[in-house]
Amino acid sequence: MYLIGYDIGSSSVKAALVDAENGNTLVRTQYPDREMDIQAVRAGWAEQRPDQWWEGIVQATQRLLKAHPIPADSVKAIGISYQMHGLVLVDAAHQVLRPSIIWCDGRAVDIGAAAFERIGQQKALSHLLNSPGNFTASKLRWVQENEPELYQRVKYFMLPGDYIALKMTGEACSTISGLSEGIFWDFLEKKPADLVFQDYNIDPALMPPLQPTFGIQGALRPEAAAELGLSAGIPVAYRAGDQPNNALSLNVLDPGEVAATGGTSGVVYAVTNQAAYDPLSRVNGFAHVNYTLDQPNVGVLMCINGAGITYSWLRQNTGASETSYPALEQLASQIPIGADGVSILPFGNGAERILSNVDLGAQIQGLNFNRHSQGHLIRAGLEGIAFAFVYGMSILQEMGLDLKVMRVGNDNLFQSRIFAETVATLCNSHIEMLDTTGAVGAAKGAGFGAGIYSSLREALGNTPKVGGYEPLPNAEAHTEAYQRWLNQLHKLYNK
Repeated sequence: MYLIGYDIGSSSVKAALVDAENGNTLVRTQYPDREMDIQAVRAGWAEQRPDQWWEGIVQATQRLLKAHPIPADSVKAIGISYQMHGLVLVDAAHQVLRPSIIWCDGRAVDIGAAAFERIGQQKALSHLLNSPGNFTASKLRWVQENEPELYQRVKYFMLPGDYIALKMTGEACSTISGLSEGIFWDFLEKKPADLVFQDYNIDPALMPPLQPTFGIQGALRPEAAAELGLSAGIPVAYRAGDQPNNALSLNVLDPGEVAATGGTSGVVYAVTNQAAYDPLSRVNGFAHVNYTLDQPNVGVLMCINGAGITYSWLRQNTGASETSYPALEQLASQIPIGADGVSILPFGNGAERILSNVDLGAQIQGLNFNRHSQGHLIRAGLEGIAFAFVYGMSILQEMGLDLKVMRVGNDNLFQSRIFAETVATLCNSHIEMLDTTGAVGAAKGAGFGAGIYSSLREALGNTPKVGGYEPLPNAEAHTEAYQRWLNQLHKLYNK
């Protein structure tokens, strides 16, 4: 008896095959091997074709089944994790109408800012926990204003995971957690956000029907099963955005627990049972995977768009495209803390929420052609991403959230000792690394949703700890480098 989980990112689709009886992960894979393309038709825009994601699902599934052949009918549930805040539009025949406007697209910033003022800042924050900002609702409003003929053909607006589930099952639906990430959920009224639908003149009928985050959301239809190499009828029993799902994967379910991840974007995600919000809306609150009307657990999310994509860009554009990330880490470790005066602001992947939705652009400061090398740039890049984390985490600390212990997966940026020790040292945080991934968490979430497990704790089991990072005893060099970085940020962003 097996479970399959998918984690649909903007870089790749990751998949995991889990033995439901003992909780062991049998295979992890991804497709493609290099980052998927993001189309930027204009500066600040970011789009992907949903068929890219489906192709990734198909290829990743075939890799799973090739690596560990199993009877097609032995898979008992499928779980989906997906990149948050994207907009997918389908017509009455469930055909995609345009490329998806994904999470890091900045075209709707002004739309969200204007709605924040019209609704009233305090009212928006108390009901939505956020400004409408650059989220899914504002992206939908952009389509309404700029592509009116296409908008008239829309049957449903969807998040990326909603679309993949539709492709699998033929059933159009979403979740409360998904609505909240699109700023379509009213936390005070505990229902879809009428104040957003009314302000944006969006017909609520465009919202797909709601299903629980955990539960049977549809069954794999024969056409999809044939493409995947699986049996028809397998239940899709869980879906969630990648950051709530990452927290689930790390057993971060209860108030006071904190998860972090460092993929294309970087996130710290703290769970609370309070309707917490930042008065400046620099961090965002969303319904956690175990949110219910009676137990309204909220995940407060601090996001940095320009995280792993910064490291990837440096690798591709400093002559290191064929160099492994461990080899780059070794190269950077030979450079002293502070990269000999080089600072990198990693804000080159669209408008940043922690900077009040300003698209600052990436910056390299202090570069000396006679003294600095590739290693300096790699070190400065890793430190710059870490400094952005520290800056964002200070906002969470201002809100009273405790970040002394964070759980992370054994992947992406947290495999870099330079990056992780910089964060741990400057925030005085203990970082626990667990042997799991978002795809594994999605598989186990589906096991609970399908009734194979009696509780989430049983589903997740005792995920093994495989390492961690502690604050370094001498923080002086880190503090000095961070202060130099912060001074550069303040010169460009005077808030």
